[in-house]
Amino acid sequence: MFQQVTKGIKISVKTSFRGSVYRGHRQYYAFSYYISIENKSKDTVKLLERFWVIFDALNNTEYVEGEGVVGETPTLKPNDIYNYRSNCFLLSTIGAMGGNYKMINVETLEEFLVIIPTFQLTTTAILN
Repeated sequence: MFQQVTKGIKISVKTSFRGSVYRGHRQYYAFSYYISIENKSKDTVKLLERFWVIFDALNNTEYVEGEGVVGETPTLKPNDIYNYRSNCFLLSTIGAMGGNYKMINVETLEEFLVIIPTFQLTTTAILN
């Protein structure tokens, strides 16, 4: 498990290889990642945006940004935990992801970035 704490917001990440899939005539390797966002601060915060950098071993880099996560912009009170799962498709068997969440303190309206730790995406066969 990969973990990072920024301004009292703890991000934990677990990954899972889901197998290979074909889109058109290309083979992709499917991964799921499970994110836990835990508010260990004394403030109520809201997740506004996400920014991802996705690397794969074939030197492809993809940038993904947008509002919220999985269609939601969760608000976390102190000690709240928000969990979600999403997916990533790579052309190679090895890659990595990392990035940040833009959050806002709902009382002070201060916006800040929370680091998502860089984590590895590796097929099961490579791990054995």
